[in-house]
Amino acid sequence: MQCSSFIATSLDGFIAKTDGSLDWLNAANATVPEGEDCGYAQYMAGVDVILMGRKTFETVLGFGAWPYDKPVYVISRQWSALPAGAPVTAQLWKGSLPELRAHLAASGVRAAYVDGGQLIQSFINAQLLDEITITRIPVLLGSGLPLFGPLADGTSTVSAQHLQTRSYDFGFVQSDYRLLYAAAAQSQDETQAGA
Repeated sequence: MQCSSFIATSLDGFIAKTDGSLDWLNAANATVPEGEDCGYAQYMAGVDVILMGRKTFETVLGFGAWPYDKPVYVISRQWSALPAGAPVTAQLWKGSLPELRAHLAASGVRAAYVDGGQLIQSFINAQLLDEITITRIPVLLGSGLPLFGPLADGTSTVSAQHLQTRSYDFGFVQSDYRLLYAAAAQSQDETQAGA
């Protein structure tokens, strides 16, 4: 099973302003030609389930109409139940991320979309995020909520293999990466050395 993310950042690496505001992203999206989604629909067509953290779930609930027709797992250890008004396609997960991945794989899920900055960081720290698509928006915020944060204890670095980059006439630049974790890279090196 593959876990991946599709996310936008400011040029200086922030996914939202310090207060969580996305007004800068909404303004940038207003410059995108009608009908252009920068590959989002194609990405979502390959996804079986959406995983999101509590804060992202609360943000999406605030949009009004629920935008997803796929099952959604909300990862939260703080909630004992989803709030009133949660869509029927959403369910709460309170277990660990490795347990979630194993549960999804056993359920036949092939591809999961990991949504939300803190959850993306948690998946990276658990070495469970396989690929990430980052769309850089040509705006500097100066401060805000960063996409990436400190790595977990024992994780010195995470390498990213560049897969491809697309640039759009309206200024967005989108890159796809495969994440290579030290233990996986070491195992791959040992396998190649023994061949």
